[in-house]
Amino acid sequence: MTIACELCDAGAGDILVSTDQFRVILVDDANYPGFCRVIWNAHVKEMTDLSESERAVFMQAVWKVEAALREVMQPHKMNVASLGNMVPHLHWHLIPRYTDDAHFPNPIWAAARSDAAEQPALNARHLLLPQLRQTIISNFSS
Repeated sequence: MTIACELCDAGAGDILVSTDQFRVILVDDANYPGFCRVIWNAHVKEMTDLSESERAVFMQAVWKVEAALREVMQPHKMNVASLGNMVPHLHWHLIPRYTDDAHFPNPIWAAARSDAAEQPALNARHLLLPQLRQTIISNFSS
């Protein structure tokens, strides 16, 4: 029996960067503009399933995305997490966080706060997405 894996679908999501080993996805999340995932293409569960050189390639990709997010989105804090409890396929979440976001200081998977960011703050962050796309793509071009 084959188990469906949403991360194995290479065509899913807004793909900003795609290589033979990994891809970078911009997640469509209205409350968290700039939320990205770096997904290892092969279906493996744990970082230690990769060779040392593959781990280095994967983590370098994560740090390039984090650098772009920090430069463009200017978050209060970056959340970088590899959980995989629901989808056992290696991927990293990179989420720019702000003191006025819907869940701060808790994880975005927690219950939302009632005093979350006003729509103008979210709109301003959404307006940065074209610049973020370009910066991420540029970070992988050099």
